[in-house]
Amino acid sequence: MTQPRTPDPAGSSTSGDDRPVGSGLRVGLVGYGGSGRGIHARLVREAGGRVTDIVVRSPERVAQAEKDWPDAVVHEDLGSLVAARDRYDLMVVASPSPLHEDHVGQALVAGIPVLVDKPAALDADSGQALVDLAASTGTPYTVFQNRRWDPEQLTLRAVLRAGDLGTVHRFERRWERWRPVPQDRWKENDPVGGGLLLDLGTHLVDSATQLFGPVESVYAELRSLTTPAEDDVFLSLFHAPQSPGGLGVISHLSAGAVVGAPGPRTRVLGSRGAYVVTTFEAESSPFGEMDTDAPEGAEGWLAHGSERTPVPSAPGGHGDFYPAVERWLHESGPVPVDPADTVATARVLDAARRSAATGERVQL
Repeated sequence: MTQPRTPDPAGSSTSGDDRPVGSGLRVGLVGYGGSGRGIHARLVREAGGRVTDIVVRSPERVAQAEKDWPDAVVHEDLGSLVAARDRYDLMVVASPSPLHEDHVGQALVAGIPVLVDKPAALDADSGQALVDLAASTGTPYTVFQNRRWDPEQLTLRAVLRAGDLGTVHRFERRWERWRPVPQDRWKENDPVGGGLLLDLGTHLVDSATQLFGPVESVYAELRSLTTPAEDDVFLSLFHAPQSPGGLGVISHLSAGAVVGAPGPRTRVLGSRGAYVVTTFEAESSPFGEMDTDAPEGAEGWLAHGSERTPVPSAPGGHGDFYPAVERWLHESGPVPVDPADTVATARVLDAARRSAATGERVQL
């Protein structure tokens, strides 16, 4: 199966003939925790779709599912959901990351269109195996890289298209939190499937490659300060030059849970100035004064030394994702996220682990 082209995340939320979309998507949801309930189910509802089936075992979460979706069927295992495939259009896999490969594989073998939360698999080879399985079975398959639809990402894409920064030479993005007492969850406690490299690192690398292209080499520092899984991550990426004779962009990406002064969130440096976002999703930061001064409707600043100008937020957001999924499934629209992109991201993360183990920069 050849995956169709990937849409611009800032694209319209209506179909080509101006008919509203998002009114009929039926979802079978695997997992009803922070991701399944807090993100996917919410976005499906906002798009006008409905969750018809839910795989969940915890009595507390079963009660939540039945309250949220009283007409949905609750299943104890994935096999039961697969057997009910005629009840839904799309299986959404929001189970813990170590289970993704198995759950997606079962859906693809059964010919069920599937959307999986990131990471699709724990390493690049496993991720590629899922892409190959989707191709061999002819089953639609995509990955939930929702941070492509963040306001700062959409706005930065617009700034780059406009050429306001000139020739960009460095991209910095931080995803930092102050959590000296860690949460007691599988993400913090599983050193194989959890940790910030697979969690936030997947988003950070995807954002960088979407903006600045393929990665040539990786240097990484990974540590576990308060949890069994990594909670302190730094990546340095060299991107391939996008024009003959160019130097290419260097990305510095970091994620941390024990950061008493988070931020600034994003800084992009170019020959004509910089784009700066100081805070992110209400994370407190001593660098946030710039954003508190920003006028309504702004997303970051264009900066030239001591001069700064607010940047209007680009249109779009996370609410555009599931309408794009419905266009993809029902109207032959473009795939929301090409799963091949997520394999490329996984190869960067695999190289980061090798770099952290050896202390050397790893070529891709």
